[in-house]
Amino acid sequence: MNNEIENKLRDKNTKPTSMRILVYDFLASQHIALSLSEMEAHFYPADRITLYRTLKTFEEKGIVHSIQENNTSKYILCHDDCNEETHKDWHLHFYCKICKHTTCRTDINFSAPDNNSVRIDEVRLFAKGICENCMNETMQ
Repeated sequence: MNNEIENKLRDKNTKPTSMRILVYDFLASQHIALSLSEMEAHFYPADRITLYRTLKTFEEKGIVHSIQENNTSKYILCHDDCNEETHKDWHLHFYCKICKHTTCRTDINFSAPDNNSVRIDEVRLFAKGICENCMNETMQ
């Protein structure tokens, strides 16, 4: 598993340090976006600054994308085709008001313009509502 992560990091021009491998592995196991504080709780007693720098490096290299939510950044892994210049997260970011989870809704996506008159590097779409799990629980 570590070799696979190391290769993914190298493919993104990112040196595979121990902390970067741990953070990537942790994010790969998540299906929701997480804040720095939430990740810090998982990596306690790791240094908060090191964790923050790792996330910022990952964001710059197209490894994670951040979602701004109530003055807090949350992070989730990007698709493999994101890079340093362009994040291709052309999908909706969805916040559930009940369970408080933020997820990427790849079933709701948008396409880039067909012409080359502009280059769109990033799209940020955010919605609030109730997720499928919470809807099912409230209907029972």
